[in-house]
Amino acid sequence: MQYYLPILTFHVLSVLSWMAVLFYMPRLFVYHQENRDKKDFTDVVKVQERMIYVAIGLPAMWATILSGATLLYLNPALLSQGWMLAKLAVLVLLIAYSFSMEHYRKILLEDRCTKSGQFFRAYNEVPTILAILIVTYVITKSIPVYFSIGITAFFGFVIYKILTKKVGEN
Repeated sequence: MQYYLPILTFHVLSVLSWMAVLFYMPRLFVYHQENRDKKDFTDVVKVQERMIYVAIGLPAMWATILSGATLLYLNPALLSQGWMLAKLAVLVLLIAYSFSMEHYRKILLEDRCTKSGQFFRAYNEVPTILAILIVTYVITKSIPVYFSIGITAFFGFVIYKILTKKVGEN
């Protein structure tokens, strides 16, 4: 247990790095799609997308997973707590989201993406809701059901409004 706090510190810093990528990459996808007729611009964005995902996102995700697994190994009692199991369930969704970014990055790289900038604006809301749920479970050491349902419904509404907004509407 003497290494628990340094590993926890590394874990939190890894999460911060990973989340920065999860918040920023979809924004690049928006710029990419909304400027797809400007080859010079999209060529630069393609390099940014690759470097951010490959050089920062993937290493930070794996550092988060491995340091988190190490923390659970050092303190297996956490696995008997409902909030931790809920956090891990949401974490699986966050990992899936991270891999979905690589999927979109590759089809954008090949200029085959049919999704709109509006879609990527809505897609950009997903890591926010997942991060709110994870942080809430960790801080409160509980699963506030009404809060979880309410915040999910709120973000569902936000995503719906983004997707149904008419192009050019303020």
